[in-house]
Amino acid sequence: MREHVELYHRDPEKAHWFVTPSGPDPKPCLLLATTGRKSGERRETVLIYGRAGAAFVIIASSGGVPDHPDWYKNLKSDPFAEIQVGKDRYKVRARDAQGAEREQLWTTMLTILPQFDDYKRSTEGVREIPVVVLEPVAG
Repeated sequence: MREHVELYHRDPEKAHWFVTPSGPDPKPCLLLATTGRKSGERRETVLIYGRAGAAFVIIASSGGVPDHPDWYKNLKSDPFAEIQVGKDRYKVRARDAQGAEREQLWTTMLTILPQFDDYKRSTEGVREIPVVVLEPVAG
């Protein structure tokens, strides 16, 4: 992960379309910067994303482990964050998708990374994997 974050700083276009270990097709990746809920420091991670109109969609799967990823916990503590998508930067506000919207966005994200369904199966009965919508905000 650290190497991908560093690549985003050096070559955002290359980091944006990244070949993951899951297969040869490049996946769209964004750089998410949150505020650490304990440290108050800037925390960065690279995540596969999709689009929903002007918003960006990410999945808090953490590869199907039992606990939510730290970046998601940070967003629950402070939903305002920054993202970089290629060379473009946005201030965003995060929210969890619910109900029919969540199901539709989950299906959309499966077209980008089908392994999300494997992660869902591995967390059944433990946690529901959040579908996070990052909506651009002014300023």
